[in-house]
Amino acid sequence: MLCRTLPSGKPDCRNIQFSSRGHKPLSMGGDHGHSKLSMPDWRQWKVEGTPLEFTQKRLAARGLKDPWARNEAWRYSGGFARAVTLSDVLLRGFKWGFAAFTVALAVEYTLFPPKKGGH
Repeated sequence: MLCRTLPSGKPDCRNIQFSSRGHKPLSMGGDHGHSKLSMPDWRQWKVEGTPLEFTQKRLAARGLKDPWARNEAWRYSGGFARAVTLSDVLLRGFKWGFAAFTVALAVEYTLFPPKKGGH
């Protein structure tokens, strides 16, 4: 049992559980060491240099503006900027799959050699 002092100055002695870091009281179900999800700053995404810039220019020519374009700009930066090709899809995991096949084949021929002769 731990005691803490309330703002009124009175001691509060209850059974308080703390997280693994020891600084934050746990709620029911426990925190399990996870902290609050941190969101990236919205100002880091820029429409300039993305296909959305062309769309913004076409809208501006008609006197319109897309206020939510910045929310879509993340799709054109970082790891999302590169398009997925057919070879990426077909060859993903091929290296490890071929290695596993080779090992399985070697184990099978070592432990269960084919019978010589006969049908």
